[in-house]
Amino acid sequence: MEVFGTGNDMRDLTILKGFLLKHKGQFIFGLITLIVSNLSALLVPRILRDAIDGLKSGMGGDALVRYALLMVFLTIVAGVFRFLTRYRLIGASFTIAYELRNRLFGHLQGLSASYFKKTRTGDIMARATNDLEAVRRLLGPGVLNLLNILIMGPMAVGLMVGISPRLTLYAVLPLPFLTISIAVVRPKIFSRFQQVQEQFSSLSAKAQENLTGIRVIKAFAQEENEINSFRQINQGYLERNMGLVKIWGLFWPFIMFIAGLSMVVVLWFGGRQVIAGAISLGQFVQFANYLMMITWPMMALGWVINLLQRGSASMKRIGEILNQAPEIKDNKGRKNIQTLKGTIEFRNVSFGYDGKQVLKEINLKIEKGMTVAIVGPTGAGKSTLVSLIPRLFDPTEGEVVIDGTDVKQIPIKALRKSIGYAPQESFLFSESIKENIAYGLEDDDVRLVQEAATVSNLTDDIEGFPQGYDTVVGERGVMLSGGQKQRVALARAIARHPSILILDDVFSSVDTYTEEEILKRLRRFMQTRTSILISHRISTVREADLIVVLKDGQIVEQGTHEQLLARGGFYANMYQQQQVLEEIARM
Repeated sequence: MEVFGTGNDMRDLTILKGFLLKHKGQFIFGLITLIVSNLSALLVPRILRDAIDGLKSGMGGDALVRYALLMVFLTIVAGVFRFLTRYRLIGASFTIAYELRNRLFGHLQGLSASYFKKTRTGDIMARATNDLEAVRRLLGPGVLNLLNILIMGPMAVGLMVGISPRLTLYAVLPLPFLTISIAVVRPKIFSRFQQVQEQFSSLSAKAQENLTGIRVIKAFAQEENEINSFRQINQGYLERNMGLVKIWGLFWPFIMFIAGLSMVVVLWFGGRQVIAGAISLGQFVQFANYLMMITWPMMALGWVINLLQRGSASMKRIGEILNQAPEIKDNKGRKNIQTLKGTIEFRNVSFGYDGKQVLKEINLKIEKGMTVAIVGPTGAGKSTLVSLIPRLFDPTEGEVVIDGTDVKQIPIKALRKSIGYAPQESFLFSESIKENIAYGLEDDDVRLVQEAATVSNLTDDIEGFPQGYDTVVGERGVMLSGGQKQRVALARAIARHPSILILDDVFSSVDTYTEEEILKRLRRFMQTRTSILISHRISTVREADLIVVLKDGQIVEQGTHEQLLARGGFYANMYQQQQVLEEIARM
């Protein structure tokens, strides 16, 4: 695993080494074309010198035309090779950005659920877009101009020395001031750009959160407060950008001043050398052209430093994600298991995070084909318990065993392919109903989709939509009601015909009549597989083979519906309260 430095230096860019080596052919080609382009451009002032000196000595018109045509030819050659350079180097930067983006996304897919609990979505989006673009600009325009500086500068200075060593010395005298300014400004640009990107993450997170929760905001009439809150974060983003602009705004004119100062020095001392006859007028023009050619690289040096520091700061932020190791991953000694039968056992399982104990010494065995219900008050740890089965989390103590094998020894892909999981929050993708139900199927089997919709009592609803199964549900299923979203999520879980079915409170937004219709069909479906139901409604779980009562992270009761009622404990009290509420509702 690559480790990124924390300082404002090139260590933050070490991850790019592999990408650069992979595309070294493109960079070498770009380097060669850049050399040819610069050589062609550097020949033009030499021809101009000969033409000027020739005119002074009485050169004819035919020779002048030849000089002009040669200059045109060299300019075209320089332009063509300059295009090839940009095409290769800028193209390589887009390719590397594409590969880095894929790597980042793939890495995010492999991170554990706990990472996303503590990291804002907007922050991740900012790093995957704004920061990645800063890295691309470094690899594209940054590398291009850096190579141009390294090639054009020494070549032009060498030719200038050939004309007049003394004049060249005068021309480069201001350059040490440029070096000193770069040393001073470089760390400041890094620090301030990192602050800008951090504020942009906060801005993105705020926008994403507000757009996702827009219905809640409108329901509570909080638009004005949210606008003011966003304005404050946006103001912070503006102020941090202005802090960066102040440095860059001063640095750029200073570089231009250094370049202009060199030109003034050359004009003064070079003009005197022409008058004294030390150099010819043509040589003076040639020298001035070379100086103009290195003026842009001198100015571009500041831009390259800016791109380098921005890219380094952004790569550091991207690296913070890439350096996150998945907490849940396949063990090296895992067994070659591809399918599961469905016997589940919790052996002295405890789980906690951030110093909070959620589950305590859970011991429970679920035989293959059983239907087990888990009930209990809010916050008892019901969802956490079932999330240990597909290894969304790992227990801090004890072990979860399926078919006699610790789940940590089962390949994650095989484990999760054998489990149909409908979580408490019914998340739908911005696709059609059919695509949401078929999500996770190896092939788009319409028959399986329709069967799952039938079991979920969703067929009538789908037929009522203008486009049927091809109806697009909108972002997060916004076009569907809460009950419809839950039933689509339920259909998605059962479409795979899993060995283990986990339904986490999937009837909370469904009316009791619809729930009973679904349960009738579900019971037939669950006869051949291990099923776990979480619900707050006794009507949902009363026919389960085993009912487990969870309270404060511990199993306090377990048994059948009749056994628990006879015991007169927490479950019986819960049942009596719901009976009273149902009677009141009928009145």
